[in-house]
Amino acid sequence: MAYFKWKGRSASGEIRTGVLEAPSPQVVEVYLRRLNIKPIEIKAQKETTFRLTLKRVSEKELMLFTRQFATVLEAGLPIVKALETLSMQQKNPYFRKILDDIKKKVEGGSALSDAMAEYSKVFGRLYIHMVRSGEASGNLDEVLKRLAVYLEKIVSIKSKVKHAMIYPSVIVLVTIVVIAILMIFVIPKFAQLFAEAGQALPLPTQILISISNNFKYIFGIFLALSIGFVVLIKYLRRSEKGRLETDRLLLKIPIFGELFHKAAVSRMARTLGSLISAGVPLLQAIAVASETSGNKVIEKALEDVRLSVAAGQTIADPMFYTGVFPYMLIEMVRVGEMSGRLDEMLNKVADFYEEEVDRTVATISTLIEPILLVILGGVIGGILVALYLPIFQLGGVVGGGG
Repeated sequence: MAYFKWKGRSASGEIRTGVLEAPSPQVVEVYLRRLNIKPIEIKAQKETTFRLTLKRVSEKELMLFTRQFATVLEAGLPIVKALETLSMQQKNPYFRKILDDIKKKVEGGSALSDAMAEYSKVFGRLYIHMVRSGEASGNLDEVLKRLAVYLEKIVSIKSKVKHAMIYPSVIVLVTIVVIAILMIFVIPKFAQLFAEAGQALPLPTQILISISNNFKYIFGIFLALSIGFVVLIKYLRRSEKGRLETDRLLLKIPIFGELFHKAAVSRMARTLGSLISAGVPLLQAIAVASETSGNKVIEKALEDVRLSVAAGQTIADPMFYTGVFPYMLIEMVRVGEMSGRLDEMLNKVADFYEEEVDRTVATISTLIEPILLVILGGVIGGILVALYLPIFQLGGVVGGGG
């Protein structure tokens, strides 16, 4: 079968486009008319000699699908028809195959949550639990709306954390490239000129030329150590204890540790609040929130909280005893438990810490930019001074001799 790119007009007059796998354009046309879409253009996509299909569904793709799924269900479309429509519009072939398979399972009598559970790596435990609660309560469209909002918030906060890391990384990379160019191409030219002049060189210049002569070896050692460090971290994170220790160190990194902690707390509060508001039992909600927190320290602390709650305690007190959660979160949870509005309090805490992440990112950008520029300027300036010291000395000798 081939892939056909189509363009059509819906019953409401909206222009829609998509890609559909079918044996012929006529089948695509029939398919579109079944969906009340009037075809405008259907053309075969050109086959490429090499097609790379990644078996991966991004968080953005899942977020968009969830938002669209909620909208079509709210409009009154049956689940099977909704899955069929959304599968047809998917540009990711892997995700399209998953949705087609889920549609077939639902048509065969399976519950939507059970069909999704077979693709737990794509949807995740939180997603499946919330869909299951939506099916049980009969308000799947509302649960999917909450899920879409949750995913939008998670994608947003991850994007902010990545943004905070990108700028320093780019500056460091530029610094390394500039130094490499100076060491490999510029300094050897100056070294040749100084050797021809036959003048004794100042100590900084001698050190610089020595580094330049051995730069390939020094850079090789630096690269090997960097790769070794990455491999070591990955090896450590393969064990539960290793993940716990590396995540604990991550939270202690100056400036960035605070950012990671706030982001993890925000995500945990948002997850727990969303699960509770969807009607998931409390102990189950805490277990899922711990697994999706993204930090082993938070995960272990939440597991301790879950065990204490299972023994009959409140949530706030065990949270306090872990020493991991901020005081504000603990007090808001306490108020939520007393008032019966725990999900609302957790969502308010999540909103607050998302704003804190925004402020921390802005602070990091403000602090890091001048610090890195000073370091970059200092390194490049030091190299240039070391290069020109012999020239200044030679100028002084010539001036004194004249």
